[in-house]
Amino acid sequence: MKAPLLGIMALYRAKTNQFEERSYFRKLIVAGRKMGLNPYLFSPEDVDDRSRRILAHWYDSDRKKWVRRWMPFPDIIFDRCRYQPTRRFEQLRQFRSKYPDLLYLNRPLANKWGIFQRLSGNRDIAPHLPETRIYINHDELEDMLNRHGTVIIKPINGTGGRGILRVRRTGNGKFMVQGRDHNRRLITVRQLDARGLKQLLAERRRQGNHLMQEGIDITLPDGRVHDFRALVQKDGNGEWQFTGMACRVGPPRSVTSNLHGGGQAVLSRAMLLRRFRSEQKAEQIEAGIRKLCFSVVHDLQQKYVDMCELALDIAVDREGWPWLLEVNPKPAREIFARLGQKEVYRTAIERPLEYALWLYNRFGRADAPPGGGRAGEG
Repeated sequence: MKAPLLGIMALYRAKTNQFEERSYFRKLIVAGRKMGLNPYLFSPEDVDDRSRRILAHWYDSDRKKWVRRWMPFPDIIFDRCRYQPTRRFEQLRQFRSKYPDLLYLNRPLANKWGIFQRLSGNRDIAPHLPETRIYINHDELEDMLNRHGTVIIKPINGTGGRGILRVRRTGNGKFMVQGRDHNRRLITVRQLDARGLKQLLAERRRQGNHLMQEGIDITLPDGRVHDFRALVQKDGNGEWQFTGMACRVGPPRSVTSNLHGGGQAVLSRAMLLRRFRSEQKAEQIEAGIRKLCFSVVHDLQQKYVDMCELALDIAVDREGWPWLLEVNPKPAREIFARLGQKEVYRTAIERPLEYALWLYNRFGRADAPPGGGRAGEG
């Protein structure tokens, strides 16, 4: 029987014809072949609509090099396209619109505001959500600062810690602002008055809508921030599984902990023991995070049927309460490799492939039995 074609769809970086996750894609392709798939990598701009072919990036394992090769349309698509404010993202939208009936492992979720609105209606999840609003004017920001002390400003469509600001009131009508620009570069800490802050945020808004999020205290004694990244994935039976969790510690003077921004990977249990000095408390917090993760994926599954994995960024406050900071449908998994968790890392790579085979056998094969509903249900 012919091996199912798995098309890994990604976007080239904004100013190049290179893929950001090339190393991960290579590992994904090698693992997929061992599991009976025929994977290749492509971007929507590699598609020839007239001949229904794709000038794909195909990894030659014998020569250990990438080559270009014309390939038929895939049987299954693993969408790894992350948001970028370029024409390439518009090409992605056009591809999805033109080929809605292809078999996708995952499809786009709403932006951060849409996800927050959805989850805030769930009574089990709502207590774990920091107060969040769309930034409209300075008065609303002042109101949140009065009640929370610290407010995080983030792009509604941002990824990887890009464009995030932390705002704190310092007194005398001044505000301390620090964060990252849209290229992840650290912004020098500065004090602004209300007029200067309004001007800065007006410049940010010209690049798209931003959210204001209640700041959770995640600062360690050395001044560095940290959070926890949990990965939840569907397995070869179409069921959600908790793959793993790790702690991310940001570099000095950073308000984000992302590894791409210079963050450090730390074992989650080690960090919880360091903070709470109790094995029982650490286990209790980890159990609470797992419960929250499953509540989130099952809730989102009801609206966004085609999902195969989610990463959840979680803050744990000084009382041990978990707060959901963000949901990421296109997660990296290198944090487990950095920690030497080889088995967790292998599982994190293989689970989407196992799910792809299950999905294909259920919905994609020409000899598959009829019925069963849309891909991703069940």
